[in-house]
Amino acid sequence: MKRLVLIDGSSYLFRAFHALPPLTNADGEPTGALFGVVNMLRATLKEQPDCVAFVLDASGPTFRDELYPEYKANRPPMPEDLRAQIDPMIAIVQALGFPLLRVPGVEADDVIGTLALQAAEAGMEVTISTSDKDFAQLVRPGIALVNTMSGSRLDSDEAVIAKFGVRPDQIIDYLAIMGDSVDNVPGVEKWGPKTTAKWLVEHDSLDGICANADAIKGKAGEHFRAAMSRLPLNRQLVTIKTDVALDAGPDTLALRERDADSLRGLYARYGFNQALKELDAVTGEPAAAAAGKSAVSTPAPDSALASPGQYKAVLTSSQLQALLDELQGAGQFAFDTETDSLDPLQANLVGLSFCVHPGEAVYIPLAHDYPGAPPQLEMAATLAALKPVLEDPQRRKLGQHGKYDLHVLGRHGIDVQGYDDDTMLQSFVLNSTASRHDMDSLAKRYLGYDTIKYADVAGKGAKQIPFSHVALDDATRYAAEDADITLRLYRVLSAQLASQPALENVYRSIEMPLVQVLRRIEGNGVRIDMDELRRQSADLSKRMLAAQQKATELAGRSFNLDSLKQLQALLFDELGLPALVKTPKGQPSTNEEALEAIADQHELPRVILEYRGLAKLRSTYTDKLPEMINPDTGRVHTSYHQAGAATGRLSSSDPNLQNIPIRTDDGRRIRQAFVAPPGRKLIACDYSQIELRIMAHLSDDPGLVRAFESGADVHKATAAEVFGKSIDQVSGNERRAAKAINFGLMYGMSAFGLARQLGIGRGEAQDYIALYFSRYPGVRDFMERTRQQAREQGYVETVFGRRLYLEYIHKGTAGQKAGAERAAINAPMQGTAADIIKRAMIDVDGWLAAHRDRALMIMQVHDELVFEADQDFVDVLVAEVVQRMSSAAQLNVPLVVDTGVGDNWDQAH
Repeated sequence: MKRLVLIDGSSYLFRAFHALPPLTNADGEPTGALFGVVNMLRATLKEQPDCVAFVLDASGPTFRDELYPEYKANRPPMPEDLRAQIDPMIAIVQALGFPLLRVPGVEADDVIGTLALQAAEAGMEVTISTSDKDFAQLVRPGIALVNTMSGSRLDSDEAVIAKFGVRPDQIIDYLAIMGDSVDNVPGVEKWGPKTTAKWLVEHDSLDGICANADAIKGKAGEHFRAAMSRLPLNRQLVTIKTDVALDAGPDTLALRERDADSLRGLYARYGFNQALKELDAVTGEPAAAAAGKSAVSTPAPDSALASPGQYKAVLTSSQLQALLDELQGAGQFAFDTETDSLDPLQANLVGLSFCVHPGEAVYIPLAHDYPGAPPQLEMAATLAALKPVLEDPQRRKLGQHGKYDLHVLGRHGIDVQGYDDDTMLQSFVLNSTASRHDMDSLAKRYLGYDTIKYADVAGKGAKQIPFSHVALDDATRYAAEDADITLRLYRVLSAQLASQPALENVYRSIEMPLVQVLRRIEGNGVRIDMDELRRQSADLSKRMLAAQQKATELAGRSFNLDSLKQLQALLFDELGLPALVKTPKGQPSTNEEALEAIADQHELPRVILEYRGLAKLRSTYTDKLPEMINPDTGRVHTSYHQAGAATGRLSSSDPNLQNIPIRTDDGRRIRQAFVAPPGRKLIACDYSQIELRIMAHLSDDPGLVRAFESGADVHKATAAEVFGKSIDQVSGNERRAAKAINFGLMYGMSAFGLARQLGIGRGEAQDYIALYFSRYPGVRDFMERTRQQAREQGYVETVFGRRLYLEYIHKGTAGQKAGAERAAINAPMQGTAADIIKRAMIDVDGWLAAHRDRALMIMQVHDELVFEADQDFVDVLVAEVVQRMSSAAQLNVPLVVDTGVGDNWDQAH
């Protein structure tokens, strides 16, 4: 059987341009998109198809413009860097021998659609090479879609259904309803992929949905009915034409003989070293003979990135000017700062490093003050010279954990703009669990490169010296290497992200925009009432002393409550309590879980737990927070970590805001010390039961969805459903049981765990779970479906495409596998919740830009955002924030935001 490959050239050119780094050749000509397309063409040639065509859009209007004059009206003009790569691309396509097709009056999609159907009807096996979802309407026996960049393949009804939720013959209606913002085809408002697929599955077609439009309840129905009149036109616009009059049929599209001389010149000119080597291997001619003076100086992305670099110190004005000229001419560069502190809001700058080309980097020392240190450039003048390029949004910057560097430079008067890439976040999005995401670990993992460690140049422990005392030669090697390795890592990681569009979208649309948002939140800080904390510390100390005295009475002797060894001897040897939890070495444990397990057998474990809780609050918060107040701002500034929790949740440190207890009186008292300044209020905006709402969305269980849509107490509604009662008849214990099941299932709670939480027998708990699943079968199906996906793929995904890889889903002990399955259930919900609040933060921060004198976003804690605002601006802020948080995702159930206002954080709850 003959094979025909139809290449959607327009799709791949745009995809490669936006996915790959902004590469240039030695003459500064852009090559990034060209590089992606050439690699795709080389891969196609290796498959040796019988017939092939490279199809591009022709210039001029098409029949769709006549149908709808606004078609593609919103498209911005083509970037000049992309336009410059079209002619070279065409030259390479033709030199490779690919037939090139451009037909006026129609789009490339229509040409491909026509040829695909003609070829399939003639018995040929057709592959459409594209990243455009519209082509899914053509999938049928003999026609498959392959995305060369992501490696995905759609070749059956089942594959299309798995990706879109509908059959190939429903894709046209699916696209008509969804619309296409890129082509300026408006769809049904707030009908996302899941909603569209749901109604098409129920009514089979757009016509079927229209016939039953009055039966669609709520906002979904209102939005659909409002859009019905334009949907027939949408359907015409998204339908790929399959009857275009063509001069040539599919059997005439044989690959022509390549023009090796032209190819060699083109490859050499644009720096495609690997393609050049491949060509020479085929033709038997050396690359150097043809390359001549056109050979590039910038290494191609597929060159080795593990060799040592060449680094220089910038010590004179002329060297600085040469660097500035290079940075001004660069499309992108990596940078790093060296300082005297780990706290970016108090750190003083010691020097900066820059890298434009992998393997070549410089270090600008500014404050090395050891005896005999050579003269260095004056700091103020140097920063003034660097400020324009660092603040120019057109000069793209990248870093490794760059939020720190943005803070440091901001403290020194430079507001960095154009910070577009961060290798720590690239690694985290690619696989949050694969390794640590610090530079040393990433260099070893992705480059096979052992970096110079800080201790190698500054020493460690008591003998460690500040970086300003590090000898300049050592400092240059260490600091310049940081910038160099960052750029090398970027070359590797960006290519990996480009091959996985869903992950790249998480990185581009969520993680990178969030960097500047978190920088502002951290910089804003929060005001602390030190007098209130002193009072709380005194009270906690008294209560700790009372707990110690009580423990001594119960033990019958004095002992050190902070000594694990003494506790082990007292609890398990003297009192004879059972050791229900063991340490990894097999010793009786005295951790919180172990003490909770025996707290019903003796009063002493409960008193020890009380003592520990009080001690932790005092040492972590009431004693510690006053020490963390920044002397320059008078506020406490936490640090948020984007590459911490594997699910994408933000964590924080110094102080850890996420761990302040919310359900205890003492935790709420600590929140009373977080206060608004005079004339202002604190406002807390908190998602209500967001993970449970996400479970309702992911499972699409009608009962659970209905419970949220009703707006009633969801736990009461669940109890009413499970126990077959009206909401008014639900008892407190029944609501408690329903709540425990609702939340417990998300964390993989067993019948044993539920029994212990509710204080009931295991059999009764198992009956509760069975009854729950009988009422909510969609939840059970979702959980099983997710476990199966985890076993098949090794990972699960959030609504937005973030992945959590599960290391132990196929290996390890039975306990590790069970833990991986529990994580598989919880991660899509917890990860989606993390994505949602991050999207909300980005949106809210954008709105706040015009109101920063009236209001600030000052904290993010779990599912809550906290603001500080002028009293007369509170109502405006609440309305805007609630609207933005509620619309941060389109779920099958409403996103509800609870708000509170007060003089302190506790009052705002």
